[in-house]
Amino acid sequence: MNRLNTFALLVLLLGAMGYGIIEWRSSQTIATAAVDNELTPDFIAEALKSNVYTEAGSLSHAIVADRMEHYAELEVTHFELPNYTLFPKKSRDKNTKSNTTSNIANNINNKVTLEKTNYPWQLSAKEATLYKNNRVILNHRVHLKATDRSSLIQEIHCKYLELDLNTNIISSDQTVRIQGKNFTIYGSGLIIDLNTKQMTLTEHSRTIYKRNNS
Repeated sequence: MNRLNTFALLVLLLGAMGYGIIEWRSSQTIATAAVDNELTPDFIAEALKSNVYTEAGSLSHAIVADRMEHYAELEVTHFELPNYTLFPKKSRDKNTKSNTTSNIANNINNKVTLEKTNYPWQLSAKEATLYKNNRVILNHRVHLKATDRSSLIQEIHCKYLELDLNTNIISSDQTVRIQGKNFTIYGSGLIIDLNTKQMTLTEHSRTIYKRNNS
């Protein structure tokens, strides 16, 4: 009788363990499916070209990217090899905001018309993530270049950069290299307003001047 009770108890324990394993695998499958659904982009664009305008009708910026993935639930947009053309904001546009995420899908393949008196900036990286508040995080081989040859700041190189599309202010808490007319600055903690070209460098490492032989 004791052997029969022991055998019955063993069968019961094995059954409970089997049921628990089945339930665990089922919950893992559901969780994995939920994650996959969350990470599945709602909109994908290859060879993206888009213009974004302010509420006043001025061209705020243009973006070209090899690939764009928009995640509606997460409210983020991811770009591969993005290249931004950023136009300095005029005084009448200071209080306006551009709705970047909604305009991207609507303005694909529009052509950019550059204003000769409104020199834009070129900003590129290996990847970038756009958040709903128009904040962009750029990573890996970040390069900012001025198209105005008379600009004191010509190029900025770094690994990480944050861009506020509402204000055209960029910042980085990492090491940066700034190239200008006949000088190169190394430092970290960069803040620069692309509208006014005002720059702040929290930590200055060194400056190398190039002799002008002309």
